Amino acid sequence: MKDFSALTMIVLVNGLIHGEIFFLLYGAVGLTQATSNFAAFCVAAVFSFYVTALYIFEPGKSWRGYLLFHCSMGVASYGIGSIGDALSSPGWVAVALYFLLNLATGYSLFRFLECRVL
Repeated sequence: MKDFSALTMIVLVNGLIHGEIFFLLYGAVGLTQATSNFAAFCVAAVFSFYVTALYIFEPGKSWRGYLLFHCSMGVASYGIGSIGDALSSPGWVAVALYFLLNLATGYSLFRFLECRVL
């Protein structure tokens, strides 16, 4: 599958960035899980958007679908953090759930892009 190894590396590094920022903001700064998860998403999204543009997207393809994906993942990251806050669950649960969701939806988006131009 074209560029699958590049996508896998991007998702893994994205998850590491997300986790580090989350635990810095949640543990050291004392922000809520929702705010920490959303801020961590924003930092990791900038990284993944830039790297994906370099290694996966071909010139001339529309980025609308990819931007829509990132907006929906931002809402999901805040929602997962909000649920974690409401249930008083440990922060690692929010990070793990978001990582699994990101992995599944990122793979689905890649398959969609591989089959169709957005």
